[in-house]
Amino acid sequence: MGADGLIAVRARVDAACARAGRDPGEVTVVAVSKTASDDAVLEAYATGHRDFGENRASALADRRRRLPDDIRWHFVGRLQGNKVRRVRPVTHLLHSLDRSDLVGYWVKGPGRPPPVLVQVNVAGEDQKAGVAPGAVADLVAEAVAAGLDVRGLMTMAPLVDDPEDVRPVFRRLAALRDRLGEGYADLAHLSMGMTDDFEVAVEEGATILRVGRAIFGESPGG
Repeated sequence: MGADGLIAVRARVDAACARAGRDPGEVTVVAVSKTASDDAVLEAYATGHRDFGENRASALADRRRRLPDDIRWHFVGRLQGNKVRRVRPVTHLLHSLDRSDLVGYWVKGPGRPPPVLVQVNVAGEDQKAGVAPGAVADLVAEAVAAGLDVRGLMTMAPLVDDPEDVRPVFRRLAALRDRLGEGYADLAHLSMGMTDDFEVAVEEGATILRVGRAIFGESPGG
């Protein structure tokens, strides 16, 4: 996996874009490498791919030291305040701004902080991180007022057997972004869709996909 998986995912993205009447160039695939070896990441990199994601601060910091400098690293997991100093200097885009205290941590540090997406718990799952849909506007306003570049919204859909079952989740996030976008012109992105449902997400307007297993295969533990 790696290069072959990425090529297959790109083909599926292209097909989903064709069904939705969209330009495939509007959709960025973030290859989530949390279970992949460095060699598999480099195979994907060799195809020209540059957007990769990690969900743990230590893994991102370690990968960043070992792999090419021109990789655009996306942090896609829940981030603790005491880990921000490891993630912030090497992150291209933070997908998981989900609370007020993280706004404060992300602002601190040298230079301009990397841009962020606000994570929304659209489905209201207790085990998932993310702000409630009704509180998104306040968190976006707080982040913008603090000086953060908020690029859009992110969600994690529930795990289901049929991807069609999560289509309403993606539609709700897109509608929420559209409403908020009336006041914030830069809210262009929707990070939604993973291995099991990314084609539906594309059809519903996703601009960023977070795909791991379909590119790199199952983790060694299954």
